[in-house]
Formats: sequence, structure tokens, C-alpha cells
Amino acid sequence: MGTWGSGNFENDTSADHLSEVIDRLVGEVADAMAGDPVELEPDEYRGNAVPCDLELLYVLTRAGYGAQRLPAPEVIEGWKDHFMAVWERSIDGLGPSEGFKERRRAVLVRTFDQVAEVAEEAQQAATRG
Repeated sequence: MGTWGSGNFENDTSADHLSEVIDRLVGEVADAMAGDPVELEPDEYRGNAVPCDLELLYVLTRAGYGAQRLPAPEVIEGWKDHFMAVWERSIDGLGPSEGFKERRRAVLVRTFDQVAEVAEEAQQAATRG
């Protein structure tokens, strides 16, 4: 086992564990996007878990961990388009309070966009070598 520092992620075992966590989060989002769109509605589990998974990915990657494990920015943009289409066609049926829909939409769009931005930066860094 290699250890290169005293940090929580500065050895082979913890780095492997972190990679598995990131891959699991990406996989859960990918599975949700490929599944039944009803599961992405705002009152369904995956409709809430997907933004949480994306936020966790953003926090981890901004902390310097695993950005290279993200899918291509175009994939994330496709996820956003799909997710937001489901959200837009189902949110009104839930009777959101005044202003909630606009605030929540902004948070959701920002969540997808920030992960896509990190993925774009990682892709550019990889091409620079």
C-alpha cells in the first residue's frame, strides 16, 4: 500500500475507496437518467437523489478528487435536459408555493451546470496532458 501523506485520501486504499464512491454516484445518476422518467419527478426518490448525487460529485471534484471520473460535459448537459424536461412537466401538479418553482429551477440548473463545468475543466486538462 502506498502512502504519500497524512490526509484521509492520501493512500492507495482510501484513494481506491474514493474512486468507488465517485463511480457509484455517477452510476446512480446514469441509471436514473436511463430509467423510467416517472422516477425523476420532483416527488419521487430519484427526482431528489439525482441532484444530491450531483452536488456531492461537485463538492468532491472541487476539493480536488475524481474530476477525471466524471462523464463528458455533453453527457451531463443531456442529463440536465432530460431531468429538467421531466421536472417542468410535473412540478405544477404538485402545487408548489409561490416562488418555489423559480427558486428550485435555478438551483437544479446550477447543480447540473456546475458539474458540467468541472467535467469540462477535467476534459481540457486531460487534452493538455
